[in-house]
Amino acid sequence: MSQALRTQLEQGIQALKLELAPAQVDLLMSFMDLLQKWNKVYNLTSVRDPQEMLTHHLLASLTAVPALLRHVNTLPVEEGKRLPLLDVGSGGGLPGVVFAICCPQIDVNCVDTVGKKAAFIQQVAASLRLPNLHGIHDRVENLKTQYPVISCRAFASLVDFTTWSRKALADGGIWFAMKAKHPDEEIAALPADVQVFHVEPLQVPGLDAERCIVWMRPAAAG
Repeated sequence: MSQALRTQLEQGIQALKLELAPAQVDLLMSFMDLLQKWNKVYNLTSVRDPQEMLTHHLLASLTAVPALLRHVNTLPVEEGKRLPLLDVGSGGGLPGVVFAICCPQIDVNCVDTVGKKAAFIQQVAASLRLPNLHGIHDRVENLKTQYPVISCRAFASLVDFTTWSRKALADGGIWFAMKAKHPDEEIAALPADVQVFHVEPLQVPGLDAERCIVWMRPAAAG
């Protein structure tokens, strides 16, 4: 991957005020290399151009990291343990792999119904030596483990996302949905037992487009 792309990535990281070590930047670049290489075989993303992949995928995913860390840092975690996160419909690992690289304190579990995509995540975990990254080939409705944070990006409507993953959400857990523009209609369609407690606008470095995070939790009964 070219030095120009690395420079743009580093500038984006700086703009987002993310404190990443050079080794983490190396891993992000290596991930992009793997995505480019295996995309031809696995059809992981419709984006083929490296420049577009950097802005629309890598930087767009990185934009959510400060918000994720802000939330995670408020949660109690046993000493020596990682906080479990479930990323639903991860596809090529966006944002799951990016979260795993940037947040070694989070155990990122990427679930996808497409076997080759889950296999790709496992391959990335092995190639980049990421012990906190796991690919799961299954439907989210079938998972038995519960997670305090469940994320998605460009996966499904908010109704489907929260309905399908509800059994996997731990008590006191939150949903974290990355969306393009403010999804007013999707929010209006949510059932009464799902509460949107914050819609956080995001600015992706190098991309002039609306992005946001919709934060949700089960509404308190009664």
